[in-house]
Amino acid sequence: MTRADLSKKSRDVAAMFDGVARGYDRTNAVLSVGNAALWRIQTVKAVAPQPGERILDIAAGTGTSSAALARSGARVIALDFSAGMVEQGRERHPELEFVQGDAQQLPFGDDEFDAVTISFGLRNVENPHQALSEMYRVLKPGGRVVVCEFSRPPVGLIRRGYFAYLQRVMPFVAGAASTNPDAYRYLFESIADWPEQAVLSQWLRGAGFTRVAYRNLTAGVVALHRGRKPLDAAIRASVAQKRAARRRTPSSSAAVD
Repeated sequence: MTRADLSKKSRDVAAMFDGVARGYDRTNAVLSVGNAALWRIQTVKAVAPQPGERILDIAAGTGTSSAALARSGARVIALDFSAGMVEQGRERHPELEFVQGDAQQLPFGDDEFDAVTISFGLRNVENPHQALSEMYRVLKPGGRVVVCEFSRPPVGLIRRGYFAYLQRVMPFVAGAASTNPDAYRYLFESIADWPEQAVLSQWLRGAGFTRVAYRNLTAGVVALHRGRKPLDAAIRASVAQKRAARRRTPSSSAAVD
């Protein structure tokens, strides 16, 4: 079973998602007690897709979120690193364009998208800093990023209750709702190991994004993070210089500006 630690490998996590692809959406609805649909609505509102825009939905899974974004008239590219998820997505949403790819090496050129979004996928990436840098790269100047991810409720009582639910209740629910409970045990661990909201905001700034902010959903069980790729060419040049410096010193690649 893939473990939720810093040594996780993309191919292992992708293989795990291949195994749960067919029942993924149904299981998520059960495990989130119906909140998954509400989180998706709020994410679409934060992205604010407009007709004619080009939007990249990373970790798109079976395309449920991509379809919601595309209803605006935007052209949405649904990307996922799991072949099983992409296969299911193409069957369920033939109107969408699906691409199998890695968030850490996006198969797109610079400055291609008006918006990039990722929901509940960043914590599954081997190097989230690299993934955020790639999102920045493919965005047009002025483009927006929206990251919806599990987080840490700021109120201690709620946080303790939430983690008790993750540890003691959800494994039983997953056992009944999923054909691969071990895969969902990994997801519970990855949620518990994920940093708090302020840290992810810092990561976004470190990748070069400005106007970074977040708001909590469901008492902080989930946080919706937003940022912009600067319009100012001088700021973008400074970001490029910092990125080049990090490449020259690999040991600092995970550092946060």
